[in-house]
Amino acid sequence: VDTYSGVLQLLKAELNNVVYSFTVFLAKKKSSQNLSVVSLSSEYRGLVKHTGGCHCGAIRFEVWASADLHVFNCNCSICTKKQNRHFIVPASRFKLLKGADNLTTYTFNTHRAQHTFCKTCGVQSFYTPRSNPDGYGIAPHCLDDGTVQTIVTEDINGKEWEKAVKEHKTIRDMSKP
Repeated sequence: VDTYSGVLQLLKAELNNVVYSFTVFLAKKKSSQNLSVVSLSSEYRGLVKHTGGCHCGAIRFEVWASADLHVFNCNCSICTKKQNRHFIVPASRFKLLKGADNLTTYTFNTHRAQHTFCKTCGVQSFYTPRSNPDGYGIAPHCLDDGTVQTIVTEDINGKEWEKAVKEHKTIRDMSKP
C-alpha cells in the first residue's frame, strides 16, 4: 500500500509539472516567444511562483524562484540609501502583471543598472541590476506572504563593485535560466 501511494504521489507531481509546463508554453506561444514544453518544464522545476508589488498596488508582478531565497545586501551608495536587499532571477522568470505606465527609472554612473520604482508610492519592488542586466533584482520584502520559506542574506561590497563582482563565483550566473 505504501509503494502504491508513493507511486501515485510521484505521478501526480509529474502530471502537475506537465500541466503547468503546457500552460506556460501556450501563454508564451501566444506572446510570440518560441519555447518548448521540455525547456520550460526543466527551467521551472523546483521553483515556486511568488507574487508581489509596490505599497500602493499600482505595480504588480510574478516571479518564479526558489522558496529559499539568496538575498544580497549591497553597500554601494544607492543600495545603502534605499536599503536595497534583493535576489536575482533570469528575465524569463519575471512577469510584470500591471503598472508598466506607473514605473519610472533612475540611473547614475555607468547607467547600466535600471532602478525602477512606482511613481505613486516610490517603492522599488524590482530593478535591473548592473551585475545582471539580463535579469531582475527582486526585493523580497515586496513579495506577498506565503511563498518564502527561508532567506539567507549575503553581504556584497558594492563600494568596490568591479572587484566584488569579479571575485564572486556565482552572481553573474544567477540571471541565467
